[in-house]
Amino acid sequence: MKLILTQEVTGLGTPGDVVEVKDGYGRNYLVPRGLAVAWTKGGEKQVASIRKARVAREVASVEEAAQLRSKLESRPVKLTVRAGGSGRLFGAVTPADIATAVESAGSGKVDRRKIELAQPIKTVGEYKVLIRIHPEVQASLVLQVLAAK
Repeated sequence: MKLILTQEVTGLGTPGDVVEVKDGYGRNYLVPRGLAVAWTKGGEKQVASIRKARVAREVASVEEAAQLRSKLESRPVKLTVRAGGSGRLFGAVTPADIATAVESAGSGKVDRRKIELAQPIKTVGEYKVLIRIHPEVQASLVLQVLAAK
């Protein structure tokens, strides 16, 4: 099955890439989650617009990405959320929440699509979060999830 990726998929590609995947993976996972759309001959225009938007969002150079990585890794980012008495959150921490917390902490602006969570964050504590700043540069952010008082 030939698909056009609309969002970054780890191990598969970036937005705008045309990929060949097994039918079940595309039909049952990628397309329903909005990560890809079916490839058509008219889809080439769509590929061009997706790539143009991706270039506008990306960090321009490896040097800028390295500077952003050093900012992100220099200090932990604190995120205060509502939690129950046992430390369990009401909901979960999303990549958008993390991007907002990073920006408000003054560590720089990070695109929520570049943040990868190994598993959903549903309890108070300290977590390592992977941020793919540039295709060649990754940052490991320390996120402290605190209960709101």
